[in-house]
Amino acid sequence: MKLSVCVPAFNHENYIKQMLDGALMQVTNFDFEIVIGDDASTDATPAIIREYQEKNPGTIRAFLHSENQGPKEPREFAGRNNVLQLLKACKGEYVAMCEGDDYWTDPLKLQKQVDFLDANPEFAISHHNVLVTYEDGSPEHFFNAPDQKLVSTIEDILEDKWFMATASWVYRNHFLQNDFADWHAKAAAGDWAVIIQLAAQGKIGYFPEPMGVYRKHSAGLSNVHSNTNQKFWQNRRDMFENVNRWLDHKYDPIVSKTLARYDEQLSLFEKIGS
Repeated sequence: MKLSVCVPAFNHENYIKQMLDGALMQVTNFDFEIVIGDDASTDATPAIIREYQEKNPGTIRAFLHSENQGPKEPREFAGRNNVLQLLKACKGEYVAMCEGDDYWTDPLKLQKQVDFLDANPEFAISHHNVLVTYEDGSPEHFFNAPDQKLVSTIEDILEDKWFMATASWVYRNHFLQNDFADWHAKAAAGDWAVIIQLAAQGKIGYFPEPMGVYRKHSAGLSNVHSNTNQKFWQNRRDMFENVNRWLDHKYDPIVSKTLARYDEQLSLFEKIGS
């Protein structure tokens, strides 16, 4: 299998059809599968997934959990186990990520990114710009700035820069043969944890054209992972410290500056709370 589309879903009844339609419209010269995991939604999401699976039995593999995979606590880790199970279930040489409430708009997206990775073996990840839309009517905007670098490395990630919308990832399936790093399970920022492990394998390529849509709404996890959540800040700091050890302190000067910024922010939290 050339590529797996990895789709974590939870209470996405208003969005999942558009996500699946965006995946199924992809025009490729290779076979791909859609691996979707519903984390015990309480709405119509599982029924919609079953409907699509019945119409596309050779393409869609669905894991419809009757119980939420958790963990329930801490809330910053919500959905973690569903995602990790899905990542391991993906059998493709490449994996494309798209959460159930996001969607793709370019029918050649997968072909473009796979062609790029096929032609450039030194790259581990490719990503592209997306349009960010808001359920509350806030002005939409692009995820990436016009000056986003065409080539990035793990150094950029370790500087605490985030420039890859999850719905834009296509990466070499490192986890097909390798386990997750030991620090991964402790990291609340699961997308960061995945990307750091992948970026340790190769470079990151960027397509400036927008090829998808990232929705922000009240039920999204980004509202838990906020700048006002002290526990999340502490967890992120701990993650960078753990990553630094995992990388044998190869990037110590970069990570040390990142840790110093987190220490400064955490001290502000303490002053506010005292």
